[in-house]
Amino acid sequence: MKGNTDHSESGITNCLVSKAIREKLVRLGVADEFDLLLHLPLRYQDETHLCPINDVPENKTVQVEGIIIHSEIMYRPRRQLVCRVEDDSGILFIRFLNFYGSQVKAYAVGTRVRLLGEIRQGFFGAEMVHPKCRIMRECIPLADALTPVYPTTAGLSSEALRKLIQRTLQALADGGDQQGYLSETLPDTILKQYRLHSFRSSILLLHQPPPDASATLLQQRTHPAWRRIKFDELLAQQLSMRLHYRQRRSGNAPVLLKKNDLIRALLQSLPFELTSGQKKASSEISHDLVAGHPMQRLLQGDVGSGKTVVAALAVLQAIENGYQAALMAPTEILAEQHYQKLSAWLGPVLGSSDIKIAWLAGNQKKKQRDSMLAAIADGSAMLAIGTHALFQDQVEFARLGLAIIDEQHRFGVHQRLALRMKGAKTGLAPHQLMMSATPIPRTLSMSYYADLDVSVIDGLPPGRTPVVTKLVAATRRDEVIARIREACHAGKQAYWVCPLIEESEALQLKTALDTYETLSLTFPDLKIGLVHGRLPPQEKSAVMESFKQGDIQLLVATTVVEVGVDVANASMMVVEHAERMGLSQLHQLRGRVGRGTETSICILLYQKPLSPIAQERLKIIFESTDGFEIARQDLRLRGPGEFLGARQSGVPMLRFADLEQDGDLLDAARNVAEELLCDHPEAAKRHLQRWLGKRSEYLRV
Repeated sequence: MKGNTDHSESGITNCLVSKAIREKLVRLGVADEFDLLLHLPLRYQDETHLCPINDVPENKTVQVEGIIIHSEIMYRPRRQLVCRVEDDSGILFIRFLNFYGSQVKAYAVGTRVRLLGEIRQGFFGAEMVHPKCRIMRECIPLADALTPVYPTTAGLSSEALRKLIQRTLQALADGGDQQGYLSETLPDTILKQYRLHSFRSSILLLHQPPPDASATLLQQRTHPAWRRIKFDELLAQQLSMRLHYRQRRSGNAPVLLKKNDLIRALLQSLPFELTSGQKKASSEISHDLVAGHPMQRLLQGDVGSGKTVVAALAVLQAIENGYQAALMAPTEILAEQHYQKLSAWLGPVLGSSDIKIAWLAGNQKKKQRDSMLAAIADGSAMLAIGTHALFQDQVEFARLGLAIIDEQHRFGVHQRLALRMKGAKTGLAPHQLMMSATPIPRTLSMSYYADLDVSVIDGLPPGRTPVVTKLVAATRRDEVIARIREACHAGKQAYWVCPLIEESEALQLKTALDTYETLSLTFPDLKIGLVHGRLPPQEKSAVMESFKQGDIQLLVATTVVEVGVDVANASMMVVEHAERMGLSQLHQLRGRVGRGTETSICILLYQKPLSPIAQERLKIIFESTDGFEIARQDLRLRGPGEFLGARQSGVPMLRFADLEQDGDLLDAARNVAEELLCDHPEAAKRHLQRWLGKRSEYLRV
């Protein structure tokens, strides 16, 4: 989370730094003295004692001191400066791969040097490569405390930053800190209840650790001073989220009463009973729609848990009250699947030909598109389904009451806001329901999604069987081909998914085409289809329909089938180059099979050698089918920035707190945020001002 930008009018004091240094500081995100105070150390170096050379442990950063007894430039294989350093206990080599002529002169035989670095076994024996080196022309006392090491940028060293921060702290002390940079924002009662150090003492300790400070606690960022800074950051995030939540609840939205006529008719016509998880989620959504403020609820459930039928019930509650609903999906395949499924479910229930379900996609013919736009504008289309085409300027709703966004993390803040703004004609904000088949770990939900109400569908509909996952090396490809042939001859269907290579759609397409041609030669007796992102919508729909009807036995596809495809007879999937895919994507792909009652298999083909991170991902996906556990591990591996996707463009990202490590602080920050807003509103305002400044970080969508 970025530091205070409200003090940026004054900027870094001119007497402290030059204009050139100020420009470099801006590259580090430092605009004023407070930003500089929050430019906290990456790590600490222990320069408080010397270690005898012979006692130095390998692969650990230590400080030694000795006399250079040999120095020469060698070419093994490249030009390098090699010096031999000796103390009373032994000999150590130091190597410099990049050096100046002045260094050659400085590191002459007989020179006493103090070295800080990591010792490893090298070509000559125990050595340090590019150590921090200080020439000891006189006796220089050892440091009496740990030395902070700061994040840097080109032309600005950690040493220069350290001196600048020390001067800033001294200037604040001498001038009495008139801006209140180090003042306390939290009431004493909060500090005592949660055993928090003061903000001032925490900042001073992190920049100037005393001699008795625990190096381990500081390095691991578990020291009480670090915990105070993390707590403050999490508290600012929670305050901003809670304020947005309150602001939204003060707005006006359509009151959509649960009249139950259409809903009862749909439930009676469905060939299945709702699960307890679906009933609970539907009840929570229905309760929100009745309230007079805009719903902003996230509906999450694992792949195949039945989110679509819950969304359908919400749609009918809007229609029963004379309001329109819109459902937006990220891909045409998923949007069209929603259109077909909801048309089949709702068509008989709605009955009257005067009420239409409109379909909008990017590549529609003009006549069909104009017809759909007119139906949406005059209100005869009570439900509009489509891709991003739904929020474009020419789309006007007569009475939009409910906006549903599937796979919400794939849309940016402005896209989601644009769809919500389509309700402007009524003067009321439409309710918003976001759906995600990528479960959100608890800590992420508590922090970055704290402005939303969350419903969870736990468990799968009855009759679903867990998918068996197999990890198979690419060298055993022939065995996989035999399994595919056997399954298809037994009347089953299969997917063969091609990887995304280097984020290149063109390369992905080529891979899919090559694989299609190869498999067509390998399986001349099977009907094989191909689907990818560049197929015209009509062709894509035709292929998917043929696969759904069973006319195509093996479907070669890019990761375009990652979400939304629902073919009960497809019981086998092969994923090529699974080592290149993320956990969430692998879990989504695996969810395309196992939608019937037959045991299904997902074969993850991988190429050796595997990187450590690829090994860990494949191990996790092999051992677990629980989407929430997979999401938790995914968050641990990738961090919140990647996991959040497009949503992060409206969220202040955390700089210091770690959601995995600091869960207890997050719990405390949630409690304190509510307490401050209720009992200490001025303290809450000061805290937000310090951490967020003038930026309006409150999420809008």
